[in-house]
Amino acid sequence: MPSPSPGYSITLRVQAPTSAASTAELSLAVGKAGGVLTALDVVESHYDRIVVDVTCNAADADHADAITEAVAALEGVTVGKVSDRTFLMHLGGKLEVTPKVQLRHRDDLSRAYTPGVARVCQAIAANPEDGRRLTIKRNTVAVVTDGSAVLGLGNLGPLAALPVMEGKAALFKRFADVDAWPVCLDTQDADEIVSIVRALAPVYGGINLEDISAPRCFEIEARLREMLDIPVFHDDQHGTAIVVLAALTNALRVVGKSLPDVRIVVSGAGAAGQAIIRLLLAEDAGDVVAFDSRGAVHTGRENLDPFKTWIAHNTNADGVTGTLREGLAGADVFIGVSAPDLLTGADVATMADRAVVLALANPDPEVDPLAAQQHAMVVGTGRSDFPNQINNVLAFPGFFRGLLDAGARHITDEMLVAAATAIADVVHPDELNPSFVVPSVFDPAVAPAVAAAVKAVAERTPVGSR
Repeated sequence: MPSPSPGYSITLRVQAPTSAASTAELSLAVGKAGGVLTALDVVESHYDRIVVDVTCNAADADHADAITEAVAALEGVTVGKVSDRTFLMHLGGKLEVTPKVQLRHRDDLSRAYTPGVARVCQAIAANPEDGRRLTIKRNTVAVVTDGSAVLGLGNLGPLAALPVMEGKAALFKRFADVDAWPVCLDTQDADEIVSIVRALAPVYGGINLEDISAPRCFEIEARLREMLDIPVFHDDQHGTAIVVLAALTNALRVVGKSLPDVRIVVSGAGAAGQAIIRLLLAEDAGDVVAFDSRGAVHTGRENLDPFKTWIAHNTNADGVTGTLREGLAGADVFIGVSAPDLLTGADVATMADRAVVLALANPDPEVDPLAAQQHAMVVGTGRSDFPNQINNVLAFPGFFRGLLDAGARHITDEMLVAAATAIADVVHPDELNPSFVVPSVFDPAVAPAVAAAVKAVAERTPVGSR
């Protein structure tokens, strides 16, 4: 069973006997059922009963039900309403629009709206560059999806993708003061998506593509980058690549190895895997082998799509074939952006000494982190309940902050590398250890450092460069 997580946090409204032992028995029941008690609040106290809110973390929905049943089984205890705290957070959505200016009287209306606004419209029509200065465009990002690859859940469609896009927008605001808005499109046709995003682009200073399945995501991003004069960023590709490079940079410092000298196995040859490989090669990674569900990606394989063909021709110089397990033997680094439970601790044991394992499948990684820690020196996952959480929120808020501040029109590999370096360098050498190779997502130094690094590169990048 996965570990209990705040993502499955529940609050049980319980009536229990008036007894000094009641709260202790409630706590014990939660613990015996495998839950993690986070709060116990006595809401009401009567002569014959107490009303208690019991809040705890579970591993999944079934586990939450099991905890509820364990509490209800206590003598004299009645469980009333059970609240799922995750669903409560999403009631009514997570975003709102708040005006930046006060509209107190007729004079304010005359300037913010008609007739005064007409003068601003005319100024922008005469000089479109003023659009960035006089509208929300300078600080606004569209978070665009078609719902075809939502988290690790698959093709859920645009409406079911909306909570993720809302969350993304909230993170933009929280960590970098960027105003982002979900744009969930009811089409999965690449031509239609490109056409719609091109048509709505005048409102935004940047486009963040999200949860669009491969290989369409590659085509959509490439076409939009060619036709738009604002940066287009596919977070599943480039955000992931940035944080992986940052984590690997510091992990290699911990284990005393260098990127050109290590053998790297990448599990997953989709959007994230390809972007990671591109960035690793840009930083002179010496030996990279990618694996998908059919095994090693190599030039002798048939029916490779254009993107895996690129991987085959730019990696695996030794022509490695076979399965992921076979290819992992002797590797210095494992990077997983694929599927859960592909490997065991015994597989990790076949890796080289002082190995690095970055198993990023979510919510369940490619290998149990506890098992991997028995054999690898550095282990990272995408989860918040294990050390070394490698999360895209380390990258995309600050990355777009830098792009917007520079008025950038395009994204380059140099910007991606600069962002990764900035994230890695937030961790001071004195802090660096096997359990701390990336900063906390709540570290206030991260987003400003990334923004400054990206802005510096953008401002010296020639207009038109990609």
